[in-house]
Amino acid sequence: MDFVDTVRNAPARTLPVEEYQAEFAEVYASVTEPALKLERAQHFDEEDFPSWVAFLEGDWNRSLALLRETRDALVDYYRSHAEFRRVRIAESPLTPYMRWEMHAFVERVAAGERIRVLPAAEVADLERSGPLPELVILRSDRMYEVLYDAGGVHTGARRITDPEVVAYARGVVSSLFGRGEELRAFFAREVAPVTARC
Repeated sequence: MDFVDTVRNAPARTLPVEEYQAEFAEVYASVTEPALKLERAQHFDEEDFPSWVAFLEGDWNRSLALLRETRDALVDYYRSHAEFRRVRIAESPLTPYMRWEMHAFVERVAAGERIRVLPAAEVADLERSGPLPELVILRSDRMYEVLYDAGGVHTGARRITDPEVVAYARGVVSSLFGRGEELRAFFAREVAPVTARC
């Protein structure tokens, strides 16, 4: 069974951004088992997120300072929710977006999120029919394929509720998470030395 085709061809309802975000918040607040997220694209547009805006303006120090300011709110958020596990696929060399995102991830990990990084070469066998989808898996009948436009702007999500498809995807993403490298180790080796030269 081809993973990418299975997810992309699964029956789903497409939700606009606001509806997806509201539903995600409601469902994630009620789950007890770990939530899973798979991220594959190497660039997203974070729109008006202050740290991202500062990064685009070339103010790296302010961008990092603004990221540090998010930690307390993230700590409160993760204390009141089920564990969140993210597997981030990374190509080499890191894109500017990925370099920025890795700094954002440092704050998320410090706040309680679990993030692991996996080289793109490690998922080539799963991408015969196209790149891996961006997925969020919250419970046995609730998975979202998160959607973006060509510029990386978030446009909504496809809600997938078929338990067989969700179970299959959970198995794949859990396996990728298990093979991934802890964010802190990846950051220390691949990101911190570059940042020190900025």
